[in-house]
Amino acid sequence: MSDGTPADLFFDAAITLLQRVREEEAEAIAAAGTLLADTVAAGGRLFAFGAGHSSLAAQDVVYRAGGLALMNLLAVPGVVGVDVTPATLGSALERVDGLASAVLDTSPVRTGDALVIISLSGRNALPVEMARGARALGVKVIGVTSVAYAAQTTSRHASGTFLKDHCDLVLDSKIAVGDAELTLDTIPAPFAPASTVVTTALMQAVMATTAAALADRGIEPPLLRSGNVDGGHEWNGRVMKEYGDRIFYRH
Repeated sequence: MSDGTPADLFFDAAITLLQRVREEEAEAIAAAGTLLADTVAAGGRLFAFGAGHSSLAAQDVVYRAGGLALMNLLAVPGVVGVDVTPATLGSALERVDGLASAVLDTSPVRTGDALVIISLSGRNALPVEMARGARALGVKVIGVTSVAYAAQTTSRHASGTFLKDHCDLVLDSKIAVGDAELTLDTIPAPFAPASTVVTTALMQAVMATTAAALADRGIEPPLLRSGNVDGGHEWNGRVMKEYGDRIFYRH
């Protein structure tokens, strides 16, 4: 590791990744925003899914100030976060065949909807089967993943394929295999993951693109305001009422 504090070096690494994603994924981000806007305009619903720490970027676009009210979390019990005990159970469940099908079969996801699937490696059974199952239902799938994993690791799904192989659009987070940006001679393992920073930024860039695309079509984007700003609750109540049939986190 070169000169600079570990904090400086991490910020440098994260900024470099963000710049790469901004430049190299611009076309894909625009296409993803258009796809989601198309879905909203056609009366479809929006969903986001991620397992483990990948779920953080999915949660970040659900029910939040400045975000699209229509983005719903497609939750899989036991894999959404580290609140499950033991935390290692979530990692194990990602490798279970058939779990994605069970979740889709009992979810509100239907033909004409759009689903964003976030998985850093994209190699486990859960994201692969989630993408395959959703597309079989007539759902548009956007995958957010690190394409490097497909070149440098093997799939854990029986098909030998990765998430990226079953998507209508793929957003590449550019995260290196292992998700650790720093090394030190005094520390035996690489450290300081940046996937959450980059993937969350990718997701918010897509959401911003979606909102603007809707506005360009004369459709007011169904955005939420902060409940801590005067008038926020009233604003949100109006949006919830207007789009209540497409919002599932309030039932």
